[in-house]
Parts: sequence; structure tokens; C-alpha cells
Amino acid sequence: MKSFRLSDIAKEIDGVLYGQDIEVKGVASLKSAKEGDITFLFVSSYLEEAVKSPASAFVVIEGLQVSGKSYIVVKNGSLAQAKLLKLFYPEEEKHASLSDKSTISKTAVIQDKVTVMDFAFIGENTTVGEGTVVYPFVYIGNNVKIGRNVKILPHVVLMDDTEVGDNVILYPGSVIGSDGFGYAFDGVQYVKIPQVGKVVIEDNVEIGANTTIDRAAMDETRVAAGTKIDNQVMVGHNVNIGKNCVFAAQVGIAGSCNIGNYVVMGGKVGLKDHINIGDGVQIGGMSGVINDVEKGKKIVGIPAISYIKWLKVQSIIEKLPELKKELDKLSNLVKKEEHK
Repeated sequence: MKSFRLSDIAKEIDGVLYGQDIEVKGVASLKSAKEGDITFLFVSSYLEEAVKSPASAFVVIEGLQVSGKSYIVVKNGSLAQAKLLKLFYPEEEKHASLSDKSTISKTAVIQDKVTVMDFAFIGENTTVGEGTVVYPFVYIGNNVKIGRNVKILPHVVLMDDTEVGDNVILYPGSVIGSDGFGYAFDGVQYVKIPQVGKVVIEDNVEIGANTTIDRAAMDETRVAAGTKIDNQVMVGHNVNIGKNCVFAAQVGIAGSCNIGNYVVMGGKVGLKDHINIGDGVQIGGMSGVINDVEKGKKIVGIPAISYIKWLKVQSIIEKLPELKKELDKLSNLVKKEEHK
């Protein structure tokens, strides 16, 4: 691992250095840091632990300092952490090559500097953009369009007609473009409605492990630029997801939902079909959303209600046993008065 001077690190992470401009050889958590390492302090409750730490330097947020140590002050701790880790752990460049153990259609267009590893499959009339890396056991169907510098990790499936933009990461086991869940009941049995649309993934999107995004019945299912989707998320057919959204694990989005930009969903959120979620909405974990949500709202619960109202409801729930006793007493008093 490379070593860096603190002054160079400060420039890299947009911070201000206090103390000596020493050289550090590694980056580690506060718990595991040793002499020669730089670590992080973003919460004041860990200040005592930081003072006792053998770490040689710290990255701290504004308002914190570590006496007797060199430290770099930053405004955004998470962003500084991301930049610092990338500095110490740069992504390994793959040597561009097409494995003779892969299967690539003669009609596929593979652009420069593409890596296709063992046992990958690329179908008819598919285009793979410059610098893209296709890992082992990936299936890419027919008429698929893949942009530049895409990372497609093992066991990803891209079904026919899927479109993927530039700088996308598809984590292991994700399935993009499988048929949407569409059936018509004829009075006796369910008849499959053909799913003839496609999925479009725009630039700089990340799709987590074992996440599924269904192709549209007609037209398209779309995930807009910059959105990050965690593991085991289900996106139904004809859903439109806006830019720079963040969805935690096990979110389930039913078909034909329209989701705005910068929407945040906690784990296990469920959305009913055909609803609209406005820009900047925040939905707490395990919420069930059955109606449209206006721009900028914070909601939580089953069914989801405003966060402020939910807090009030929770405070009452804890008092329900006592309130029930009081209600029973009042009810008995009313009954006695009625029998006089």
C-alpha cells in the first residue's frame, strides 16, 4: 500500500490540516487503527477513544479536534471518507481481453479495451462499450446496449433489449429485464400478458446484489442517472425512478409507479402500484405506501403517514393499556348511571 503526506491527503479530501505534516501508511477504523494509520472521528462521543488511539492522524468534522495529534478538518465526513479510501485503495485495472472460454455472438459489437472473462455469454446484436468489464458467468442477451466503463459482476443477467448507460455497476446476481408480473384472469385461469417493453438504466447507477428490475409490459422501465439501489430490491414493470435516488435493501416497488428525483427509501419499504412519489420524499424503513406522496414529504408507517404524525401516534401507543383501563372505568360508570 502507498503512503501519503497529510498535506496531500488534505488537498484530496478538501480539508484543512492541523498539526505536523507527517506521512501515513494506511487508513483504518478507529477501533483497529495502529501507529502509522489515519482514521476517522465524526462523532464527539468517540473523542475519548480517539485520544487513546495509537493512530498517527485523524480526519474529523468541523467542531472536533484531537489534542496531541495531527488531524484534518472536513465539512462532509462521509464524502471525505470515500475519497480517502479511494486514494489508498484504487480500483485495480483489468487487462482488456476477451476470454476464449466466453461465448460472444458474431453479431455483437465489442468496443476497445473491453474485458470479457471466462464463461460469460453475449448475445446477438449486442453492443458493449469501451472499458467495460464483464465478469465470469454473466449472461447478456440479444439487442442489449451497454455503455462505457460498466462493471458487470458475476451471475448478472441482462435480458434482451436492456439498455445500460456509462459508469454503471451491476452487483452479483442482479437480474435486469426479466418479464414483468402481468396476467389476465379469464374466469378459469390466469393468462400471461406478454411483456414486450424494455429496461433502461442511465449513467452512474448502481444496482445491488440479487436486485431485480422487470422489463415493461410496453414502453420502458427506467432508472435515471445517479440512483443507487441496494441489495434484494424489487422494481416492477413500467416503473420510472428519478435521478440520484437511494433505496435500501428489500424495497419493493409495484408496477407503474413514478418516483421523483432525490427520493430516499429505508429498508423494506413497499409501494403500491400506480402511485406517484414527489421529488425529495423520504420514506422510513418498513413503511407501506398506498397513496401519492407530495414533494419533500417525510413519511413512515403502515400505511405511511407524515413523520410528525407518526411520532405522535407512537407516543400514544405506549399509553394504550392505561387508556384502556380508564375507558373501561368510564364505561362501567355510564352503565351504572343508565340502570339507576
